[in-house]
Amino acid sequence: MSRDDRYSRQIRFTPIGQEGQKRLASSRVLLIGLGALGTVAADQIVRAGVGFLRVVDRDFIELSNLQRQSLFDEDDIKNNLPKAVAAEAKLRRVNSAVLIEARVDDVNPTNIEDYIGDVDLVLDGLDNFETRFVINDACAKQRKPWIYTAAVGSYGLVMPVIPGATPCLRCLLGNLPAPGTSPTCETAGVVAPITHIIASIQVAEALKFLTGHLDSSDVRLIAYDVWSHRFQRIDVGTDSMAACPVCSKGSFEYLNGNPLRTITLCGRNAVQLIPGVKGDLNFKELSKSISAFGPVQFNEFLLKCSSPPYEITLFTDGRAIIKGTEEPGVARSVYSKMVGL
Repeated sequence: MSRDDRYSRQIRFTPIGQEGQKRLASSRVLLIGLGALGTVAADQIVRAGVGFLRVVDRDFIELSNLQRQSLFDEDDIKNNLPKAVAAEAKLRRVNSAVLIEARVDDVNPTNIEDYIGDVDLVLDGLDNFETRFVINDACAKQRKPWIYTAAVGSYGLVMPVIPGATPCLRCLLGNLPAPGTSPTCETAGVVAPITHIIASIQVAEALKFLTGHLDSSDVRLIAYDVWSHRFQRIDVGTDSMAACPVCSKGSFEYLNGNPLRTITLCGRNAVQLIPGVKGDLNFKELSKSISAFGPVQFNEFLLKCSSPPYEITLFTDGRAIIKGTEEPGVARSVYSKMVGL
């Protein structure tokens, strides 16, 4: 099967054509987050024939994900697979010509610059503003374009960010929103159509950028509500860049801050805990001691222990997701009791 056969319909689209397809094949993309937005974006960008895709996600697959996260299925849950591992396997079956690199990791100030250093474009598939602000700082510092997305309920947003040429996330939002001030999938729910539409718009903007057709003067914040069919293209305005500490002063306070230690996970009744020092956990040995708290299952990627009302999922570097609470203090207590700090 030739490349032209695979991409023939895309090549026939005049703005892409043969030259655009060649540019895609030589492009390198980083996708951070493999939830509802990220799985759709990953599938589409791989099918489009990008040359290299690095996917990074810290999480594992749960039953509630299957309603909208289209790369995963029930077998992935039975096998206790991290999202990045399951996504890599699916994506390789979709397009073996694309070089795919999957990382099970939490993106934070200590590693973000390593992840973005060798790519042409960064795609946001996240569900929290803390990490987005870190990405915004790192991309501004390294002059890497990225595309912001968000979706909750029936509403979603997309905005390309081209450092030095278009407004950034700080221009749009100012400081990091305070906890509880923004709706989440837990408080407002989320329907699958909006995540698929928003991710599709993100990929369309990515294809425009990678093939040389994204004009910075035409970049807008795109907002869409799938329930009411209200569509808006909002001009954030370059005037906002003059007052932005990132764009005007090169101040990267979120990138230079401490690594994220606890994050309450969207819609999960769970907290992620990141130890100050990464470990190298031996799950076989740990399972012997942690089984005192409840049933344990593990594989080479993660270990789970159910100890009602909590469930702990451990990754090999010592990072954990504590389900059954949204309180960081409670999560630390559970971790300390079951794993040790």
